[in-house]
Order: sequence, then structure tokens, then C-alpha cells
Amino acid sequence: MARPAPSERDEETIPVPGSVRFPVELTPPPGFVPARLETWPRVTGRLEWVAGRLLYMPPCGERQSWTVADAVGTLFNWARGHPGFVLGTNEPGILLRDDVRAADAAIWRRANARPASPGVVRVPPLLAVEVAGRDEGEAELRQKARWYLDVGVAVVWILLPKEREVLVVTSAGESRHRMGERLPPDPGLPDLAPQVDELFSQISAR
Repeated sequence: MARPAPSERDEETIPVPGSVRFPVELTPPPGFVPARLETWPRVTGRLEWVAGRLLYMPPCGERQSWTVADAVGTLFNWARGHPGFVLGTNEPGILLRDDVRAADAAIWRRANARPASPGVVRVPPLLAVEVAGRDEGEAELRQKARWYLDVGVAVVWILLPKEREVLVVTSAGESRHRMGERLPPDPGLPDLAPQVDELFSQISAR
């Protein structure tokens, strides 16, 4: 989801040991309504509403953030040449089947999307992109990919920066792609078949 604005540390800030496994469940604040972003707590990090639980993840690290930027740049360039589609990023809130989940980037068909509003999106994207990091690895993102497919998302890309690999997941199965290869095209996303190298260009240049 769109991450809430950061807040300063105060008397309610609780340091946690490095052994804590994320996501951490938070107690929803009074008046919390998942569909209304203004009722979400303001934290430095990322929040999702999953199966009746408010889950918190800390801010992502450098390798993950650079890879997200590469993915967004690739999708933005594609979307500019395909005006029938719209790109969302900054972890847009996606409300489907009572859960509010957040992708690192997602593509919707413009005709199916509501006019831009401050609220959460209620239409499944055609493509959801997730980038692995310290607190969400391949196993966790495979589980999230299953949720995406269950609610109607056609294609999920799981980017694995450490391995420089991309896992493409659809209802028909999955495939793994490495540097030097190209992602398979999908009929619903014409001409979108980037080179894997393009999705890891910044971290590969170090």
C-alpha cells in the first residue's frame, strides 16, 4: 500500500532486537478502517492488512530500493508507449477480498481503473512486481504471489537482487530467468518482455 508518512520518534517508540522476524503484527488504532488510508497509523516503514491483521515491515535496504527503481523505470518506459495502461508504484494499496496488500510496482489496464483518487485501488492489476529484501525473501514472496493470483492478478514478477534472477509466476505455472535472458511476454501486456539485466542494472554496475 502507499506507505504512510513518517513520524518522529516519541515515547511510544519501542526498540526491537535484531532477532525479531518481520512482519510484526500491530494493534490497529481506534477508528481504523482498512479501506480509508487516513485511519492507518503513521509509521516509518510499510504496512499491509492481511487476514484481519495489521502487519508492519521496516524500510527497505539499498539493494532492494535500487532494484525497485530499475523495475519502475523499465515499466514506466513501457507504459509511456502503451497509453492504454497505467503504472502504480510507491507500494500502492490494493484492496481485494478484505485484504490490503502492497506491490513494489503494478500495471493496470486504464479502462478498468478508477479515476485517480487518494483511496486504495479496488481492481486487481494485470502485473504485480515484488522485490526481495532482508525481511521478505523468495519463500515469503511466493506466498504473496499466490494471493495475487487468487484475487485475479495475471502475472507476478518476483525480483531476487542477490541472485540477479526473476521468478515469473502465473496461473499456468512459473519460470525462472537469469542475467542474459529475457522475461516471457504475456498476451495481456503487449511488448513487455525486458531483459533481466535491465531490472538489475544499478546493482550490477557497482
